[in-house]
Amino acid sequence: MSVVKINVLTVPAEQRETLEKRFASRAGAVENSDGFEWFELLRPVEGTDDYLVYTRWRDEESFQAWVEGPMKAAHQGGGERPKPASSSSSVWSFEVVQQAAPAGS
Repeated sequence: MSVVKINVLTVPAEQRETLEKRFASRAGAVENSDGFEWFELLRPVEGTDDYLVYTRWRDEESFQAWVEGPMKAAHQGGGERPKPASSSSSVWSFEVVQQAAPAGS
């Protein structure tokens, strides 16, 4: 079954728009990666400043290949990089052991 990676980004209120714009302009950075299955950027509604960046992958190897290839290259770009929008980050890892879809889909 698939693996899920959730990057937890603590984003101060004044940086939320910046973070969302950066993700909107990422121009398919992950969608064409082998083994990639799904992406969602989840905005907090209440009680936290933590955004969740949800990705699902065919297997751990596919995720690691993306981390060591396209993601690493994107984060090592030359020149000055903009200040991060988040004040902290951590990655949670899960294996999908059960799943369901709406009936008839």
